[in-house]
Amino acid sequence: MFMTDNNVSMPTGFGGLMRYKEEYNSKLKFGPGVVVAMIIAVIVLVVGLRILYT
Repeated sequence: MFMTDNNVSMPTGFGGLMRYKEEYNSKLKFGPGVVVAMIIAVIVLVVGLRILYT
């Protein structure tokens, strides 16, 4: 809500930030090492396919 004179009044709250449930319980949980290994495996697969089929 804004006022018409020089004073500006902002609504109190989170400043546009929404807060959801912070902890999401997923059935699939991977550690950081597994994620890095999967990324490296995908990179190796893509590079291998490019070498094989070009």
